Amino acid sequence: MTATIIDGKAVAEHLRTRVAARTATLAQQAIVPGLAVVLVGEDPASQVYVGSKTKQAEAAGIRHFDHRLPVSTNTAQLISLVQELNARRDVHGILVQLPLPASVDSAAVLAAIDPAKDVDGFHAVNAGRLALGQEATVPCTPLGCLILIRQVLPQMAGKRALVIGRSNIVGKPMAQLLLQNDCTVTIAHSRTRDLPGICAESEIVVAAIGRPKAVAGDWLRPGAVVIDVGINRIADGSGKTKLVGDVDYAGALARAGAITPVPGGVGPMTIACLLLNTLNAAIRAHLGAKAELLSPY
Repeated sequence: MTATIIDGKAVAEHLRTRVAARTATLAQQAIVPGLAVVLVGEDPASQVYVGSKTKQAEAAGIRHFDHRLPVSTNTAQLISLVQELNARRDVHGILVQLPLPASVDSAAVLAAIDPAKDVDGFHAVNAGRLALGQEATVPCTPLGCLILIRQVLPQMAGKRALVIGRSNIVGKPMAQLLLQNDCTVTIAHSRTRDLPGICAESEIVVAAIGRPKAVAGDWLRPGAVVIDVGINRIADGSGKTKLVGDVDYAGALARAGAITPVPGGVGPMTIACLLLNTLNAAIRAHLGAKAELLSPY
């Protein structure tokens, strides 16, 4: 058996096309979704990622406002900027690029974002709504993972799902989304006993621990759907580096039913879902809470 490769690039492109079409419709009503992106410091990876976000936002018809601040920016200054963006009617989504410098209180900055403009879905209000099964802005990466799972497994009810990783950004919201889709969910972490045994029972595995090839292919249940969130840069043996996931991809190909590659799997979905969240924030802001949002599917 060779696993089906879930093409995150193609799925993300389809979602971005749908976002662009709905954005064009809103433009006919003089509504232009606006995304403010805040980058502190000069981290090269963050600069590349922010550049990709703003480029794709522009292509989808979403207005973007870039704020690039020096590494010396302190917590009070950053919160002041966030409050200014909260008050602007032309800004519907606010994204503060993480990680922030160690001198900045990241939790305080994220808490200052208006929950209605929290397109990352990190605010405690959105996390709480998601946990309660209420309408909420869902963090982009878990939402992207769910979209990819549904590409190959439209009916998820009753499936045994394993989330490896318990972060607030991916692991916990991912578990909530799987619960909402009627899966039986296990969350594994650094203290989990017999992870290979739990993997062997799981029909869905979402790996998000940030350790290269930590999940061996022969741990997997035959036919499992595997979503690899990890992006790890390792030496390739020739003096260069390459990106790998948290799952041993080569080993998993021979055992899983479907799997996302790294790169080209979850990564493109994260930005596409950011655009979706920004669009839907604009719809709520201008057309009211009962307006029809664009579905992720």
